Amino acid sequence: MGFLYRSTRNSEETATASEAILKGLADDGGLFVPDEIPAMDISFEELSKMSYREVAFEVMKLMLTDFSDEELRYCINSAYDSKFDNELIVPVKYHHGAFIAELFHGKTIAFKDMALSILPYLMTTAAKKNNIKNEIVILTATSGDTGKAALAGFADVPGTRIAVFYPKNGVSPIQEMQMVTEKGKNTFVAGITGNFDDAQTGVKKMFSDPELAKELADKGFQFSSANSINIGRLVPQIVYYIYSYTRLIAAGRINDGDKVNVAVPTGNFGNILAAYYASLMGMPVDRFICASNDNKVLYDFFTTGTYDRNREFILTTSPSMDILISSNLERLIYRIAGNNAEQNAALMKQLSEEGKYSIDDQMKKNLFHFYGNYATQDEVAKTIRQVYDEDGYVIDTHTAVAVNVYDKYKAETKDYDTPVIIASTASPYKFTRSVMTAIDPAYDTSTDFQLVDELSKLSAVKIPQAIEEIRDAEVRHKTVCDKEDMTKVVKEFLGI
Repeated sequence: MGFLYRSTRNSEETATASEAILKGLADDGGLFVPDEIPAMDISFEELSKMSYREVAFEVMKLMLTDFSDEELRYCINSAYDSKFDNELIVPVKYHHGAFIAELFHGKTIAFKDMALSILPYLMTTAAKKNNIKNEIVILTATSGDTGKAALAGFADVPGTRIAVFYPKNGVSPIQEMQMVTEKGKNTFVAGITGNFDDAQTGVKKMFSDPELAKELADKGFQFSSANSINIGRLVPQIVYYIYSYTRLIAAGRINDGDKVNVAVPTGNFGNILAAYYASLMGMPVDRFICASNDNKVLYDFFTTGTYDRNREFILTTSPSMDILISSNLERLIYRIAGNNAEQNAALMKQLSEEGKYSIDDQMKKNLFHFYGNYATQDEVAKTIRQVYDEDGYVIDTHTAVAVNVYDKYKAETKDYDTPVIIASTASPYKFTRSVMTAIDPAYDTSTDFQLVDELSKLSAVKIPQAIEEIRDAEVRHKTVCDKEDMTKVVKEFLGI
């Protein structure tokens, strides 16, 4: 059976990989983490000769130990197919002195597709393995990209329903249109009058409500999550870092064993945590460059050792990172505390009650591989313009945060020699207005879809199908609710 997964807040609560995927969140509100992180049992040189699907199998078989090889291959081959508009799945481009891993070639043109294309297959396979008869209700909070990627993944999947909550005025127009035009018969989308943290807190509250769980079970339902709190989201994300590293070997840019840095635009901390897990599996990483926007709670944490969400929430041009409670950081806190669930639980209780906590000196020492910095909205715009002026390559606002922070890292540390892999998390087509006005402010008078057409001319990149299909799509989801009413609207959606 391999190893178990354990709650970050209670070392007694364990689950197999398939059980952890089905539950999403531990009963005590903790996150599931693996008892051990196995090293790759194949060389990176060998991996460099493999396709994305083959690399995914070699990584995931080590982490999802109660799935058979046959089950895993079915999930992987079903997920990484023609839904992606590039046969490499993750092409790695060289621009601005960096290797840019384009993680946005899936159905909804954001990196969330990399995990959310496979999660429905992992979840339905896990349900069969565990003889689950209930209908699984996927409950998701989104800061913009997870919502549509989860909706696309679970739309009309038998035995599932999905409810997505997003901050009504906190996502881009394209992101909102992608969600509210979703056609899946088992889908529900609601804007909330609050920010992403409010949506995420509301979802977590529903997960940890035993009375609600009983009420659902009586009606044949059970909750699970498509957020990165679910290890079924996290494990597939490890794959693309290892794959990107092996592409550099395949291209003759590095040798097996050479260290790289990884720069990640970071909100909920899942994406950069996946890079950290990749390093624990053997990928040679020197520094994890954690790039924040104006909501720089993580930069302050890495600088001071104090995590403090008691501050103004700022709506920025990189809305998927507009987050003050980075849920996945808990998995890192647990690890740097020596896998001490009791210590971690005390810190998370402090965060919940006081809005902040501080780590001790030993834990700070365990963060030496992490570098944090942030980019302002003005810096983001200048970076988009700079990268475009250099060679006509257009990046989105989130990728620009990572590029800008990587430039700051180089200037500060004088580390000009270590190759860097930058996670490019979204297509510029998702944030056309911010991207186009960064390149030329005169574009601001155009409509969103005029900007889409101009971006295509400018970048010489074909307009993605994900954008074409929402041009004239009908708005099907019109619910807007107060954050206090999230449970009520979910029950209405389920007919309870």
